[in-house]
Amino acid sequence: MTTVQPGRRSSQGRAVEERAVAWLAARRALIDPGSAGQDGVLFVRKALIETAFLVGLRARLVPEPLEDDYAALLDQVRDIAERPSYRELIARDETALLLYAGTYAALRLCGHDSPEFLRIVRQAASGGYATAFERVPYRQLDLLHTLLLCGIEDEHGRPSMDDVLPFSLLCSRPNVIKLSDRDVYAITHTVFYVTDFGLREPLWPPGFQPGEAVELVEALLTVSQARENADLVGELLCCLLCFGIRVSEPADRARQFLEAVQEPTGRVNGPSGILPPAFAGKDDQYRAWAEGYHTTIVAALAGLLDRSPRTLVAQRPPIPVRADAEVTEPLRVAVVWLTDHAVRLPVRTGLPAAAAAACGAAALGEPDLARPALRHFARLLAGAEECVWQDHGMEIAGEFARGLRATGISCPSLERFLRATADVVRTLDSVPPEAVGNLHRLAALGLLDARHAADLTADAARESAADPACAVPALMDAVKTYHLGRVAETLREMSGAGWADHRIVRDTTRFLLAQQHADGAFGYPACDDPGERAQARLSWTRSIVTALASVRDPVRTTGDHRAPPAPTAAPASANSGAQKGT
Repeated sequence: MTTVQPGRRSSQGRAVEERAVAWLAARRALIDPGSAGQDGVLFVRKALIETAFLVGLRARLVPEPLEDDYAALLDQVRDIAERPSYRELIARDETALLLYAGTYAALRLCGHDSPEFLRIVRQAASGGYATAFERVPYRQLDLLHTLLLCGIEDEHGRPSMDDVLPFSLLCSRPNVIKLSDRDVYAITHTVFYVTDFGLREPLWPPGFQPGEAVELVEALLTVSQARENADLVGELLCCLLCFGIRVSEPADRARQFLEAVQEPTGRVNGPSGILPPAFAGKDDQYRAWAEGYHTTIVAALAGLLDRSPRTLVAQRPPIPVRADAEVTEPLRVAVVWLTDHAVRLPVRTGLPAAAAAACGAAALGEPDLARPALRHFARLLAGAEECVWQDHGMEIAGEFARGLRATGISCPSLERFLRATADVVRTLDSVPPEAVGNLHRLAALGLLDARHAADLTADAARESAADPACAVPALMDAVKTYHLGRVAETLREMSGAGWADHRIVRDTTRFLLAQQHADGAFGYPACDDPGERAQARLSWTRSIVTALASVRDPVRTTGDHRAPPAPTAAPASANSGAQKGT
């Protein structure tokens, strides 16, 4: 991908910001809670504080006077905040302190302090409840940051933001593929507050490195962009900018995404499902504002942070190498389990298991681990008809053959099948994308000239090449529904596409490793029938062994050395039981 030049980044973000703020300013009357119905007033108060905060940050982050649209938004916020009916709600509803304190903080940042407004905020904050009731860490950080901007942060012995940070989701090394949108918002807001929107460096907990936070944000950017969630893409881009990272490929992709999804009016559409039921009867223009105002604010904030001369500027920190996705021993015991079970099975299910065991053993550099199963089926199928191998397919036959070669075992019928297949390939001028891996298997076995295989597959390989990020939404859905075969298949594809060290692949590997039994098999079918359980565990273990092999040895399993396929789902009853247990 072409990297966006610094000048382009600056003008790109500035243009998005200007269009977004112009759209917000043209609809500023809609942030007035006094004009909202009873059912929608809380929604509008939230829109008011978020708009006010954008204006306050503009005044804080850029030294020049406010532009016309920002000034128009500020005037609207001031007019609302000056009403006694608005200010006095603080004293009447202490649990919603932040809705009003944030408005005061924004006006204060813009140079419009109000002693009376501050007095009411301070009175509510010291009332023994508004700042005392239980909050999750990022909400506690929200409180501390807002009071900081109000100028009352040191009162009543409250902890500092750095004291709360170690308990946040951001610093808990979460598994990316399991995070909900709500979890991601908790992470983005944690970053906003502890960095003071790019104006301070947080004090990271002992043992936690800044590169871990950056890697998490970048991985979540990949997820959110693949899901086309502009709201989270914008917030995560803001996080990178809060860390001081203005030059990075993920940030550039996020900028381009936001520019592409911004409508000509400046609006950026938000995710579905955010409107309260009371808005169902509103007109289309009002609904368009309600659905898009927050994401449009986020897009404007990204442009603002990008151009601010006051925010941190830092090099992208090194990403620490962690051993939390080590697969060697889990893969070894799984290969042993597959090998032991394969010899007890009929050819239809035992041969694929033996091929998967051979794939895993090869990735470990221990081909003899699969020897018993390889030897068993080589003898059993020594004189088999060609149709036996055709029924299993070249993927399984090829991997089985590679295992035989590595262990010095021969199988005459398989050699005849492979030679016949190579002879047919030599007559072809092209192959479909799904045959690329098979041709390279033949080349790896010495049955096809490697250059000829590369020429035949060049066009098909380009046609089948896809951005691994496109598979992320399906991967996360498969995790939620416990379709381990699909998870493993996607993991193989992503590793084969060069993502073996990517955070998403590592976390997917962590998820799969957590599904392993003590005996080496994988998966918890959540059903009681012994036959169904055995079938599901065999299917899942085959899939996961080949996936872990691709993680353990990506060079061997990329492009020309793909692992054999395995079923992408467990038997219907097993999947049904798994879903019940999810």
